[in-house]
Amino acid sequence: MEFSHFNEEGRAHMVNVSDKADTKRVAVARGTIKMKKETIRLIKEGLIKKGDVLSVSQVGGIMGAKKTWELIPMCHNILLTGSDISFEVKEEEIEIQATVSTIGKTGVEMEALTAVNIAALTIYDMCKAVDKEMVITDIRLIKKTGGKSGEYIRD
Repeated sequence: MEFSHFNEEGRAHMVNVSDKADTKRVAVARGTIKMKKETIRLIKEGLIKKGDVLSVSQVGGIMGAKKTWELIPMCHNILLTGSDISFEVKEEEIEIQATVSTIGKTGVEMEALTAVNIAALTIYDMCKAVDKEMVITDIRLIKKTGGKSGEYIRD
C-alpha cells in the first residue's frame, strides 16, 4: 500500500489506481455555517437579494463535488453516480450534509468534503451583504464505504 504522493525521485505524482477493483463507494461529509439569527430569518423568508440561498447553495455543492479533481491537485477525475446536498436550518446556524457516490477504483471522500465547502461558501457569498460575521466550521468526514479499506464511521 502506498502512502506517499512522491515517487522514487522525490517528485509528486498521482497514485496509480488501475489495479484496484471497481466497487460501490459512498462518502458523507458535514459542516456548519454559523450566522446571526436575523440572517437565518432572511434566508427562511426568501429575502436575501441574491435569491434562494439554499437552492443555489445546493447546486453549488453538487458542482463542487463534480469539479473536485480540478481543485485538489492529486485527486482523480471520478464519474459520480450521485450527489446530494441537504441542510438543517437551526436558530443560528445551518448544518450542511453532502452524500456522494460512485462505482469506481477510488473513494469520494474529497468530493463530499468539497461539496460541503462549496455549499457553505455559496451561503457565505449570498449572505455577506447582511452578515459579515458568518463562520464556516467543523467540516468533516462522517462516513465512507467501499474500497479496500472498507467502512469508516465517525464516532
